[in-house]
Amino acid sequence: MDVSGGPAPPGAGPAAPGFRIAPSDPARGGAGPRTRVCADSATCADCLAELADPADRRYRYPFINCTNCGPRFTIIRDVPYDRPATTMAGFRMCARCRAEYDDPADRRFHAQPVCCPDCGPTLRFRPTAAASPTSDEPLERAAGLLRGGGILAVKGLGGYHLAVLAADGSAVATLRRRKHRDAKPFAVMVRDLATAEEMCCLDPTARLLLTGRRRPIVLVERCRCAGRVAEAVAPGTGTLGVMLPYTPLHHLLLGLLPGPIVLTSGNISDEPIVYRDEEALAALSPVADGFLAHDRAIHTRLDDSVARSVRGRETLVRRSRGYAPEPLPLPWDVQRPVLACGAELKNTVCLAAGRRAYLSGHIGDLENHETLRSFVSGIDHLRRLFDIPPELVAHDLHPEYLSTKWALEQDLPVVGVQHHHAHIASCLADNGHPGPVLGVAFDGLGFGPDGTLWGGEFLWADLAGFTRLAHLTPVPMPGGVAAIRAPWRMAAAHLLAAGVADPDRLAVARRNADRWDAVAALARSGAAPSPVGAPLTSSVGRLFDAVAALVGVRDTITYEGQAAIELERIAAPGDYGRYPASPPLPGGSLPPSGAGLLLPGADLIRGVVDDLRERVDPTVIAARFHSTLAGLTIDTCAALRDSLLGGPGAPGRPGLPACPAGTVALSGGVFGNLRLLGEIMDGLVDRGFTVLTHSRVPCNDGGISLGQAMVANARGQQRT
Repeated sequence: MDVSGGPAPPGAGPAAPGFRIAPSDPARGGAGPRTRVCADSATCADCLAELADPADRRYRYPFINCTNCGPRFTIIRDVPYDRPATTMAGFRMCARCRAEYDDPADRRFHAQPVCCPDCGPTLRFRPTAAASPTSDEPLERAAGLLRGGGILAVKGLGGYHLAVLAADGSAVATLRRRKHRDAKPFAVMVRDLATAEEMCCLDPTARLLLTGRRRPIVLVERCRCAGRVAEAVAPGTGTLGVMLPYTPLHHLLLGLLPGPIVLTSGNISDEPIVYRDEEALAALSPVADGFLAHDRAIHTRLDDSVARSVRGRETLVRRSRGYAPEPLPLPWDVQRPVLACGAELKNTVCLAAGRRAYLSGHIGDLENHETLRSFVSGIDHLRRLFDIPPELVAHDLHPEYLSTKWALEQDLPVVGVQHHHAHIASCLADNGHPGPVLGVAFDGLGFGPDGTLWGGEFLWADLAGFTRLAHLTPVPMPGGVAAIRAPWRMAAAHLLAAGVADPDRLAVARRNADRWDAVAALARSGAAPSPVGAPLTSSVGRLFDAVAALVGVRDTITYEGQAAIELERIAAPGDYGRYPASPPLPGGSLPPSGAGLLLPGADLIRGVVDDLRERVDPTVIAARFHSTLAGLTIDTCAALRDSLLGGPGAPGRPGLPACPAGTVALSGGVFGNLRLLGEIMDGLVDRGFTVLTHSRVPCNDGGISLGQAMVANARGQQRT
């Protein structure tokens, strides 16, 4: 719709006095400003009151909504945002709904999804096997299936979810087996905030996240979950992903159940969430015992967002439903519209123009055709909704990423952005800081300009460029990708690199004796100039993997970051000291381009091994490892500032911008480890640094696309 109060357009005749609302003109296309596209919003208090009122005509109607709540982005097919351009187009409003829709004084005035039992979507229940119904009411049948230990597929706002009773360990185990998700934590939906308070430790920020309009999954410390949540829901972690109902359907379903439910994405492991009804039946029938669905179509698939409170600050782990596609305001202009294609894992895309950046929802890992199809359709949808034709395409440097290959196929200028530079640029944009800063990028891996796999980086960076000042000493990854899935391989590589005597006498070698010698030989070959199957990596994430395997936490993983997450969990609280590990003292000149000063990762490995031989408890070893890595990071930042960059407030050295190195930006998936993050932040502040961390976009690869867009824009401005 068009909202105007100014002069009538030429040829329109005399202007009517005052304010008027005119029907949108589809013929206008991209002319003029576009209507803002809003994120989906949780059911508001007014609608919940009507939902529970037996006298209200929408009593227990699972699709109740108003101007303040309900589906938005997931039902929009095109702009302008009018009902004919949504998936509600096929539901003709009844007279009473039309009267509310047309009344400026009504809460449902121009609420595009407005509906009621007489004219709106309807709920249905479908069992996957023949069964004798105990009720004709879909909600009652669905609740009965869950109470009986069954698995239910539920159609949500952005796709299908799979649900079981959270306290039913047998049902959770069955869900894991059918979904092929061995250990990755499931999220839990609870009835209300009081239930969440009874189960978990919540601070004020977590409470606001749980009850706000966005309703993400909130990662919280679990305190009193015994009997309410089976251990198999989130094994090996000290946190629980909790959310409150965000649709009327969720509220009604939870009201019929004895406790919380697991609510996890409706997909088979590593595939995107299914959202079309026919595809859901085909894909989820082998998993679910029944379907609770409806006839309102979903146009845009969208996973749940994930957030947590970090020292009282809202921090996103996954930015999706409830946030996308709302723009991130920028403090600088994007002069040429940029499309940034993101990374391979946790992919998002970003479309930036003017002073706004529009991020897609979570797309997932670009490792199969279906996710790539979601990636391409998501780009097309963003471009159409915001009428922003990109003039530049930004991509990761890794030549084998599907997002990189797609970018290079476009008939547009392309800008390749190094993975860890994009991480730091993302953190700068998240904080509205143009740089330069001392950037610390710790993650699993990213392709470096030197052909090795980076991941433990200290960069002097602004939005346009970077210099690699220091990094973890590279070690081989025996077997390449196989080493990611098998942390014991990284243990072998790090032991050899550290020169540990008789590494085959350690428990990790005995547990993997059948392949240990072969992997060790492969690791040795990686030290050669042309490694075969053992690329060099400076990754901190792979260092965590090695230590996790050494202390017996995990030799193999079933999801990304599993070993590091479990190592963080077992780390004993308190201060247990640090292993001897001193940062290299830089001289007065810059390291060669792409080289950088080497951090002694071997010192940490030798300290861990010494403790193992002294039979120190693994919980203490894990604590010392965290503290040593944190201390090494802090000391390196201080050494770089005080020696290489000239000290606090001093001008930069030749080849670096003339700017004090008093600000550190922390980015990369490793900083999802709150123990490590907290120790590094405290230590840096004690040394006089200002510390930038993520909040509005994830520190992991889900924030990469924003950084890529900012780098491409900055480089474009340099060339003009």
